[in-house]
Amino acid sequence: MTEQSSTGASAYPTGHPTTGQAFAPGQEPIAATPGTTSITVSRGFNAWLRSHDTSLAFTSYQTGQLFLVGSHPNGTVSFNQQNFQRAMGLCWMPGRLYLGSLFQLWRLENMLRPGELANQAFDAVLVPRNAQTTGDVDIHEVGIDDEGRVVFVNTKYSCLSTLDLTHSFRLVWKPPFISKLAPEDRCHLNGLAMDKGKPRFVTAVSRSDVIAGWRERRHEGGVLIEVETNRIVTDQLSMPHSPRVVGGTLYALDSGRGRIISIDPMSGAKTDIAFCPGFLRGLSIHDGHAIVTVSKPRNGAFNGLLLDGEMKARDAESWCGILVVNLASGDIVEWIRLEGHITELFDVAAMPGVRCPMSLGPATVEIQNSISFEVGGRDR
Repeated sequence: MTEQSSTGASAYPTGHPTTGQAFAPGQEPIAATPGTTSITVSRGFNAWLRSHDTSLAFTSYQTGQLFLVGSHPNGTVSFNQQNFQRAMGLCWMPGRLYLGSLFQLWRLENMLRPGELANQAFDAVLVPRNAQTTGDVDIHEVGIDDEGRVVFVNTKYSCLSTLDLTHSFRLVWKPPFISKLAPEDRCHLNGLAMDKGKPRFVTAVSRSDVIAGWRERRHEGGVLIEVETNRIVTDQLSMPHSPRVVGGTLYALDSGRGRIISIDPMSGAKTDIAFCPGFLRGLSIHDGHAIVTVSKPRNGAFNGLLLDGEMKARDAESWCGILVVNLASGDIVEWIRLEGHITELFDVAAMPGVRCPMSLGPATVEIQNSISFEVGGRDR
């Protein structure tokens, strides 16, 4: 950690939509009571959001929550949380957020006009407008193609899928080593990189073609595949996740080693960018920074992974939270840390141009009473 981001922070327990309370450097953060989670942010995190003109969304499938993080007008960091059962992959487009969940794929729309604020603070109010029912296909990452179609990683059936008006899903692509569509999570296909409006790369934990075969291959043999050609770019990864193509560079998470990496798409050679103290799953690239989620192990150790030995060698404890990494230096410059009930996160998305977002949950009183409509070309 940098000196700046490890001194001074703000902390508060999760609960209803709220904003952070600052505390003095060296002061203990608010302790989490059983069943709750305290959230601590680095001292410079609020300034980082403002200077990079963005807010963040992240998910916890463990507790089924969507978090929206922004810069509150009162100078604190705003955390808004809503319940979405097994909240997983995210995809942000201006004014719209897609969210994968246990058996549905949600579309949330910003109901505000340009320049409007809700509650004198929030410049985006994301309202669930559609929930396409897919059944439990273990939706992981989500993207939007150049035709506006939702493309998602259908992990249970080891393929890329899109939505269908009649059926649970429609096949877009499957790895060449998967012999049939079956609800067996054979290779643990998990990550999707969109590029120029098309699925470009995917990640999978292995090339297994038997039920849950990937579980015996977690430490090695993870693959990055080029979708259009079926070419395996590299098979030298450990539990890879979240490939991203930004500015012509291919990034990914080599999660079994705890590394953010870049990969040469022709040779498959990988270059380490940064080590992160936890299990990496979600990645968003924004303004020269990698924003990643890290999680704690479920059984107290990252058994069978190089990450476990790396943590011991560094005399480190695993984190649950968000890390902001400078891609040029590999330094972790800002962070969010969760302590308590929430120990595992999944995806994260930057939302450029949004200062302080909030959302409405599908089972809340607020959503029943938040009504907008258009008359004569103008919202009312």
